[in-house]
Amino acid sequence: MEGDRERWNAKWRVRAGELETASSFLTANAPLFPLRGKALDLAGGAGRNAVWLARRGLDVTLVDVSDVALDKAERKAAEAGLANKLRVYHLDLETPLPFAPLFDVVLVMNYLDRERRDDFAGLLVEGGLLVAAHPTTGSYAVGLAELLDWVKHLGFELLATHEADGEAAIIARRVAPAPEVDHPPDDPSASDGPYR
Repeated sequence: MEGDRERWNAKWRVRAGELETASSFLTANAPLFPLRGKALDLAGGAGRNAVWLARRGLDVTLVDVSDVALDKAERKAAEAGLANKLRVYHLDLETPLPFAPLFDVVLVMNYLDRERRDDFAGLLVEGGLLVAAHPTTGSYAVGLAELLDWVKHLGFELLATHEADGEAAIIARRVAPAPEVDHPPDDPSASDGPYR
């Protein structure tokens, strides 16, 4: 974790305001998001999306490996009068997360861990929204087709997609599992039939 922390701290020390506004994918799909509840922003950096969610009324947990980024996020929330709506955790996402599945929104934006992403989606409550966005070029490229396959694998309901300007993104809702239905045997005996 120490190497990742120092690398990201160095990046966040020199970043100024280029990541101040929320993702245009989020803002374009604002009507899909709840106005209260709990949100989790994984690898959320300086909190541009976390603060946007907090402004909407959600209680937001922001996780990042960079304490410099988290300090910026806390300052941004305080300046917006949202300090009580944002909780930050300095954690490496390669370690187990100390969270129960109680979130109404989970953001996984510009952080790729194919082995653990099902676990991240599993932190949602039934009806909760999963938001994933990734670059479509470079060493961590993810195309829209991969995101759509992932949502299908999860059994989530797809609500919105986007693939343009070097980014692929989805919003999907966790749905209740289908109830198990007892099926009659394929070859019922006379005593098992509808007439006795």
